[in-house]
Amino acid sequence: MNFLDNYFKLSANGTNVRTEVLAGFTTFLTMAYIIFVNPSILGDAGMPKDAVFVATCVAAAIGTLIMGLYANFPIGLAPGMGLNAYFAYGVVKGMGFAWEAALGAVFISGCCFLLVSLLRIREKIMNAIPPSLRTAIPAGVGLFLALISLKNAGIVVSSPATFVTMGDLHQPAPVLAIIGFMVIVALDRLRVTGALLIGIMTVTVLSFFFAGNQFHGIVSAPPSIAATAMKLDIVSAVSHGLLNVVLVFFLVELFDATGTLMGVAQRAGLMKDGKMPAAMNKALLADSGAIIAGSLMGTSSTTAFIESAAGVQAGGRTGLTAVTIAALFLLSLFIAPLAGVVPAYATAPALFFVACLMLRELTEINWAETTESIPAVITALVMPFTYSIANGLALGFISYAGLKLLTGKHREVSYMLWGIAGIFLFKTIYLPG
Repeated sequence: MNFLDNYFKLSANGTNVRTEVLAGFTTFLTMAYIIFVNPSILGDAGMPKDAVFVATCVAAAIGTLIMGLYANFPIGLAPGMGLNAYFAYGVVKGMGFAWEAALGAVFISGCCFLLVSLLRIREKIMNAIPPSLRTAIPAGVGLFLALISLKNAGIVVSSPATFVTMGDLHQPAPVLAIIGFMVIVALDRLRVTGALLIGIMTVTVLSFFFAGNQFHGIVSAPPSIAATAMKLDIVSAVSHGLLNVVLVFFLVELFDATGTLMGVAQRAGLMKDGKMPAAMNKALLADSGAIIAGSLMGTSSTTAFIESAAGVQAGGRTGLTAVTIAALFLLSLFIAPLAGVVPAYATAPALFFVACLMLRELTEINWAETTESIPAVITALVMPFTYSIANGLALGFISYAGLKLLTGKHREVSYMLWGIAGIFLFKTIYLPG
């Protein structure tokens, strides 16, 4: 106990081993849905679901362990929502790239993130992006997730006349998905820990009785990760012009990681005079290292989870909370049969709930200033309507710079943003698709 106290500075942070372990359990329960959702999403990209399940658990454990032991932060990491959807539906299915090349793009973005963290230029990049676009990005990703979840649930289907239309709500899948969503919202409102996970498991159990699902057990030895481990194709990622994809991964990872770390640090009382603690750069290094490790294991970008705030609320203040989370992700490797029977319409309610929460960002936009609000709306709407996060970012940055130029407000645009907008404009004109 003395070793743990000294290493994690428990007493200095006003906490103890019991509190930290309980906080770790709390955060894990709020994050555990990712071990069911991520294989489902990446499986749509043609990746072996069993191997992705293992990669998800291992990548989450490695990233969270680095966060705990190196940065001493009470943050859990796992493959990020939105990033996995962009990987599967935007890059692989939308652009037609092999998933191995997409993993190569994730690896490169992780290296870029690691580089800007080491050189401490992350702040310059973040300061260059206007607040309106920073808030529009998670909102747009939320709309994108909403469309994917409604499609997976069978609530929204394609239509030759209207592009999309209402599905058959008499079928088991959409009915069970709606039930699952209502359960999640109700439990979350009642502050029940693990609401997302409970909702997913509720729909899965009901699927055995009403949708013909079959039970294959709960515990077994972990499946092989060989089908995805070290299968990334960096050469194809470079030679096939995935620069735009790397940029999207990098920007979303940057905003997501920084925003999450700042939010959780604020909740934990780790902010000093409104500034991030010295461990912030270590936390970003841990985050970028987790992205690289995840791509080597065979999963999309790993990032800090805002659900970590649940553990902080339970008293977690140090890296021991993160170490507990990592240990629980490793133990999850032994429930592969359970993960394998979770249908897409069972994870759809969790996706839709996350999407609803992400739309709250729109309230932060300055709607009175159209050169700020219009590019934000473009960013958010283009993502779901073109089924591409990349397109939303591209048109958002281009329209922001263009409107500021046309209205004589070009001095409000930083050189960094001009550069990003220029890259997206070049890509849009000369590298379509």
